[in-house]
Amino acid sequence: MRRMSVITMMVALGGPVMSQEDGAPLSAIDWLSQSVESAPTVAASRPQAVEPPITSTGTAPGVTVTPLEDTQSGPLGVLPSDVTGLPIGLWARSDESTLVSLIRAEQVETLPALQDLLVTLMLAVAEPPVGGSGDALFLTRADKLLDMGAIEAAQALLESGDLLDREVFRRWFDVSLLRGTESEACAMLEQQPTLAPTLMARVFCVARNGDWNAAALTLNTARALGDVTPDEEALLTRFLDPELAGEGEDLLPPSRPSPLVYRLKEAVGELMPTSGLPLAFAHADLRDTVAWRGQIEAAERLARHAALSENVLLSVYTARAPAASGGVWDRAAAIQDLEAALESEDDADLAQALQVAWAAMEDAGLQVPFARIYGEMLLSRRLDGPAAQLVYRIALLSPAYEAAARSHTPRSVAERIWRAVVTGEFADVEAKDAPSAAVLAGFQASSPSESLASAIEEGRVGEAVLRAIAAFQQGLDGDHQAVTDSIATLRAAGLDEIARRAALQYLILDART
Repeated sequence: MRRMSVITMMVALGGPVMSQEDGAPLSAIDWLSQSVESAPTVAASRPQAVEPPITSTGTAPGVTVTPLEDTQSGPLGVLPSDVTGLPIGLWARSDESTLVSLIRAEQVETLPALQDLLVTLMLAVAEPPVGGSGDALFLTRADKLLDMGAIEAAQALLESGDLLDREVFRRWFDVSLLRGTESEACAMLEQQPTLAPTLMARVFCVARNGDWNAAALTLNTARALGDVTPDEEALLTRFLDPELAGEGEDLLPPSRPSPLVYRLKEAVGELMPTSGLPLAFAHADLRDTVAWRGQIEAAERLARHAALSENVLLSVYTARAPAASGGVWDRAAAIQDLEAALESEDDADLAQALQVAWAAMEDAGLQVPFARIYGEMLLSRRLDGPAAQLVYRIALLSPAYEAAARSHTPRSVAERIWRAVVTGEFADVEAKDAPSAAVLAGFQASSPSESLASAIEEGRVGEAVLRAIAAFQQGLDGDHQAVTDSIATLRAAGLDEIARRAALQYLILDART
């Protein structure tokens, strides 16, 4: 059975998206729809149905709503301390605005180990900052998960808060659209009219609940009152009238489509490609209704940013026989050949298939997901020569990194350094370049820099860890001293395993010896 970490099983991470207009990072707050508003506009004009709305199921939505005052006074989150290894007070002694700024500034295009850590921080059950409401921090945590493409994690976090809060519900509504669970969101709007949905959300949900006549009347009333834009009117009209869907010219694509607009355009037969959309949208291309090539491209994009279980990536790669060659087809063929070689007893065939598959994964930037799938099982095969060296490298990027380090005799300076990082045995181990020197210094340092050491001593653990993640990113950009400080900080915060995994990925993914 394939092995997955707790975080990989629960969530997915992703990288930043770019605005089609200016190339600047596009955060979740930019692409989430304004599904609710401060005051209803067309809500009062909606006619009351004579009979209850028709639904697709007789069961009540599986959502528990807890008043805000009962939740924000205590810890909020999904993963308890015994899972995360982080104290429940990791935010409590920091200034809330500082935490918000640090989270928003975190780059998610980073090492997989640090991506996992950032997701863990966002999901950790933790008390709000002392002296602050915790509302802004909670929403910022959810937004960061959305930026990462971790839509299941974001949904779980939001449901741990107050769904009756408009800003919380707004995000939960859009995540429901992305996950295809909009029935629950629309049912909640029926039960909680004070959430004041916008016209588009109201029309969509009234129709989704089965009352198409009421939805059409709502739209007509808004049109008469001038409360709908031409673009909204055109899209909603096609949505409500199937005979108009697919007829005439396609509607102009919005520059920043929201999940609601995406679902509406899908419903009228104008499905938008997700390659240019925020990472979270790529989950829609994993459905069976999407061509296999599109599924592979979406799975690779998500897995590249640790936003998808590696087992899902494997299942997509092996779903059917490649019909062509080049690009995604060659990668699918390479994985399928490796799977076949693993089933055989021919080590020569396995060595050849492994080298081809690893080269394909390097080209796609999928080395770590590949290692998580195959690292441990490759250790059980006794390969020789270059193939054995490759297996060692792959296994060090997998959950079996400790077993790999202790069962392998280093044959190069680089391998001795990798083994020392895992075992903590640094005697007679010398650096071979600036990156390895920075890593060794981080593990041998007695404490991090004064400012980060003070943060940990004062109980500002979450703040210190956020700064350590940012510091490691500086190291990826060339600041080797920042790598040293980051590793020392992670270890001081009790995250020694994360420090080792990040260091191994930092050294191995760019290693050529």
